[in-house]
Amino acid sequence: MSLLPRTAEEFSSAEYWERFFRRRGDRAFEWYGGYTDLCGVLHKYIKPRDEVLVVGCGNSELSEQLYDVGYQRLTNIDISETAIAAMSQRNAARRPGLTFLRVDATQTPFESQQFRAALDKGTLDAMASEEGGAAEGGLAKRMLVEVGRVLGVGGRYVCVSLAQEHVLKLAVEHFVGEGWAVRVHCLDGQGGTSDPESSSCALPVFVLVCTKFRQPPPAPLLELCQGEDGAAQRHTTVPALLGAVRECQAYALLRSRLRTGTDPAHSPALQLLHAPSGRPRYTLHVLDSPPGTKVPRANHFAIFIVPQGRETDWLYGSAEGRGQLARSAAFRRLVVVAMHRDQHYQDMQAVQSELSPMVMELAPPGMPTNQQVPFLSVGGDVGWREVVHRGVSTFSGEFAVEDVRGEDGQLYRRLIFLDSAGVVQSESRLGQPSASTRKRNKKKKSGRPAPTSPAAPPPAEGAAARVDSSFLCCAHHRVMVAGLAVLQQGNTHWTDAPVSVLIVGLGGGGLPQFLRDWVPKAKVQVVELDPAVLEVARDWFGFMPDDRLGVTLGDGLEHINTLDKQGGQSYDVIMFDVDSKDPTLGMSCPPPAFVETSFLEKVKNLLTPQAGVFMLNLVCRDSARREGVLAGLREVFPCVLSRGIEGEVNEVLLCLRGDQNTPPSPPALRQAAHSLQEAIRGRGQPCDLSLSVAALLEDLHVA
Repeated sequence: MSLLPRTAEEFSSAEYWERFFRRRGDRAFEWYGGYTDLCGVLHKYIKPRDEVLVVGCGNSELSEQLYDVGYQRLTNIDISETAIAAMSQRNAARRPGLTFLRVDATQTPFESQQFRAALDKGTLDAMASEEGGAAEGGLAKRMLVEVGRVLGVGGRYVCVSLAQEHVLKLAVEHFVGEGWAVRVHCLDGQGGTSDPESSSCALPVFVLVCTKFRQPPPAPLLELCQGEDGAAQRHTTVPALLGAVRECQAYALLRSRLRTGTDPAHSPALQLLHAPSGRPRYTLHVLDSPPGTKVPRANHFAIFIVPQGRETDWLYGSAEGRGQLARSAAFRRLVVVAMHRDQHYQDMQAVQSELSPMVMELAPPGMPTNQQVPFLSVGGDVGWREVVHRGVSTFSGEFAVEDVRGEDGQLYRRLIFLDSAGVVQSESRLGQPSASTRKRNKKKKSGRPAPTSPAAPPPAEGAAARVDSSFLCCAHHRVMVAGLAVLQQGNTHWTDAPVSVLIVGLGGGGLPQFLRDWVPKAKVQVVELDPAVLEVARDWFGFMPDDRLGVTLGDGLEHINTLDKQGGQSYDVIMFDVDSKDPTLGMSCPPPAFVETSFLEKVKNLLTPQAGVFMLNLVCRDSARREGVLAGLREVFPCVLSRGIEGEVNEVLLCLRGDQNTPPSPPALRQAAHSLQEAIRGRGQPCDLSLSVAALLEDLHVA
């Protein structure tokens, strides 16, 4: 803020404040609102009979207005002699009981436990600057210690603040350490000053109320209230309380942004937290129609609620998909709301009731006050999801295995890394547990929470659920399987010769198991870096290695480097399906080292001469980086084919090892596709009916 001193040292400089108040003269300076903005919460915690210390009073009119409504035991202190002299003179006749003293708030002459309340409006924020407040023994810390000394048991420190994180953290941690209760009120309206010379900001004003106990409570008492009279939401830890305050600030900033509309190319988003746990409960994306877009006259504003388990769908989980959804809905502004795992949602009506008071504040400018705002969704219920397992990976952090109900009514099991919660790492379709498993589970005491919707399917019995290995959920896996057809172009029958496959990246194991089970004589070797992923694949996705399906734990880069150095090993097919852990690259699959030219040469060396195929699952939003990857592949492989995945960023690249630098002829490819399709269907059991090899290869083109 422009009116604040430039350095921390100036906050303790009487000379600075002398100059400040001399420059202002008789004009009152009000940080964070005046009496009418704050009286509701101040009257709630400070009584007229209380002896009150006003810390850093400046020339604010707040004490005068409190005095006029009955608060006549106010002792005002400030470091500025000019401010104190002016305030004393101004109030000598009209308010004789109002005391003004030139006192340093970090070292006062008052008796211990002399006051019942301490009132601070902006002083903590000024003293807890990043330069001074962060250091141990800084001004703010010393002031808080002094406030604690002069307040009696049951006394309250009432601090009006913008609650910047470093300020709030310092105060809350200090008072929690002292065994005090802490409550924070988030007030409506914007922060800043009421002074026209000062720059205001879009942050809300907070009132921090810290109560001194005789004995520390058994657990920290941390609460957040919306408005003056909002119900107190209890938090168990300081970080949870700080997170809830950040949510209030983010919501206020977004609301401020939305008053004048948004850039349709960059839709803002925010999270709403679950108060008791401090964990995310809703994620909101706000999408405005581009200027000039024709929308029906009454279509000002709508809320679209994504059912549980569907938030990773392309239509809801990607910026491109949400943009398409907004265009189809045809509203001036659409708010897309996603629900989070580990949260309970009773039904769609309850979700709408919970969201209504918050999202209505995000309405577009100029919307009529009596406008009806529709809630939209698909399916009519909140969906169903159950987290069946949680764990922590050394390489990828926290992860969850969850069962969801798909749009087709089927149950699916997913592996989600929580650092990229909008991306499904692996997915498999679930069948029903065996009869013996169902019988065994009936004998167990039921402790499972009720489904979130009456329409939810029965749970899949956790690890006992049968994973359907004949079904490939991921579209890029289907394309990779179909790509095997290029191995035997023109053959009318799939040969009985073994097909050796090396896959880097296991996930849930669906792709390697399908190859082992459904491609005749396929022998598959998988390299997986993360032991936690292998454990999850075995325990929760039914992954079962055998003599035709092996797993090596290790770095895929090192493994291929070692094979190339040793020599004597070749594969008909090498597949890369490995993700990057760096979200800043614009390429989430694979990591850049896997497509460096020198490494690709080693991959080529490991392929069967004249017939080998390298398959790469590429996920790249950066067009320049994508073109660089393609250029590197063309440099190494004589023919590079691409097949995009509809509705997704993924594309599968097929890189041919042989000397042929032209793509397979369509007739030869169709014949090979038919041969592979018949071989898969001839395994004796029905497999993925969506796996049409010929159809999957129709859109194959030279990259």
